[in-house]
Amino acid sequence: MDLDILVFVLVGFIAQMIDGALGMAYGVSSNTFLLSLGIPPAAASASVHMAEVVTTGISGFSHWKLGNVDWKLVRRLLVPGVIGGVLGAYVLTTIDGNLIKPYIAAYLLIMGGVIVYKAFTMKHHHEMDEYHGPRVSLLGLFGGFCDAVGGGGWGPVVTSTLVAHGKHPRMTIGSVNFTEFFVTFSESVLFIIALSFGEYWRIILGLLIGGAIAAPIAAKISQKLPIKTLMITVGIIIILLSLRTLYLTINP
Repeated sequence: MDLDILVFVLVGFIAQMIDGALGMAYGVSSNTFLLSLGIPPAAASASVHMAEVVTTGISGFSHWKLGNVDWKLVRRLLVPGVIGGVLGAYVLTTIDGNLIKPYIAAYLLIMGGVIVYKAFTMKHHHEMDEYHGPRVSLLGLFGGFCDAVGGGGWGPVVTSTLVAHGKHPRMTIGSVNFTEFFVTFSESVLFIIALSFGEYWRIILGLLIGGAIAAPIAAKISQKLPIKTLMITVGIIIILLSLRTLYLTINP
C-alpha cells in the first residue's frame, strides 16, 4: 500500500509542476497518469478534484506571494468560474462528460497554435492586452463548466484563451491558478454530496503530498521563465494534450 501512495505522490508532483508553471493541465495530466495505472475513470476524476482543493490553494498562494496575480482579472473570473464549475459538476452526475471532450480538444488545439504564433510575432510588452470586460467573465463561466464536465480544463481553456489574446503569460498563469482554488473547491463540494470518496483515500493522499511539494517550486519557475519561452511551452503543451484527446476519441 505504501508503494501505491508513492506512485500517486509522483503523479501529483508531475501534474502540479506542469499546472503551476504553465497555468494549466493538472486535471488532464493527473487523470491521464492515473488512467494509465489502471485506476477506473470515476475514481481518477473524483480523486483529482478532491486533491486539487489543496494543491490549487498552495499554488494560488505561491503566485500571490510572488506578485503573479492580476486582481482585475481575478475579479472577472472568480464568480463566473465558480458558477460554471458547479453547473458542470451537476451535469457530470447526469450525463457522460466524455461526449463534449472532442469539441473542447479541437478548440484548445487551435488556441495552442495561436499562442505559439503570438510568441514568435509579439515584439514589445506594450502589445499586451489589458482588456478586463464581460468577455473575460463569460470565458470564466465556460472554463469552469469545462473543468467539471471534462475532468479538467480550467487552466487550458482560460489560460490558453487569455494568453492567445495577448495577456501577459506570467500574470495570466498566476491569476488563473489563484482563481482555480475557488472553482475547484465549489466543484468538490458538489462531488462530495453526489459521490463516495472513502475507497479512494490513497489516491487523494498521494496526489495531495506530491502536489503540495511541487506547487511552490512550479510558481517560482513560472516567475523566472522568459515570456517567449513560457508562451511557446504553453502552446506546445496544449497542442500535444489536445491531439492526444482527439486521438483517443477516434481510437478508443
